[in-house]
Amino acid sequence: PEPSTTPEKSAKKEASEKPTRGVEETMRPEEFKAAGLDKLSEDELQHLDAWLQGYRQSTQKKAAEQAQAKAEVEIKKATEKATEEANKTARTKLDSLVSRVDGNIDGLKGHTQIRLEDGTVWKQVNVDDHFRATVTDHPAAVVLHTTFGYKMRIEGMPEFYVDPVVRP
Repeated sequence: PEPSTTPEKSAKKEASEKPTRGVEETMRPEEFKAAGLDKLSEDELQHLDAWLQGYRQSTQKKAAEQAQAKAEVEIKKATEKATEEANKTARTKLDSLVSRVDGNIDGLKGHTQIRLEDGTVWKQVNVDDHFRATVTDHPAAVVLHTTFGYKMRIEGMPEFYVDPVVRP
């Protein structure tokens, strides 16, 4: 083989030399005659075949491009939906936390920090809130993320606002 010939060039050359099925071979003889194509010269038939081949190729290319564009839109939609679901799940995890107080709690005294068994630490926001706890030994605790911040509910006490100090 010639030095400038590569396998890709050889394949292209063979494909271009391979005769495409012309309109005469594609149609049944009665269809060919009914369409009046039997009246065309050999040169006119070759031009028609070349035009049809170009039309087929452009149609296939356009269909492939449309399929690619549609696939990209579907992938984008699926990615957006998955991201939205993941964000929703992440928000839900932060929206509520259920645990127990790690140790004893006597109540709120204005600057109280509360350590939960899950390792999180929360501090009381409103220094004017002073509550006594009716359950003091490892009471259940729930932290809710609300529009106005984090609200904590501890068994045996009214709910109150907190800020996170340490997250696990």
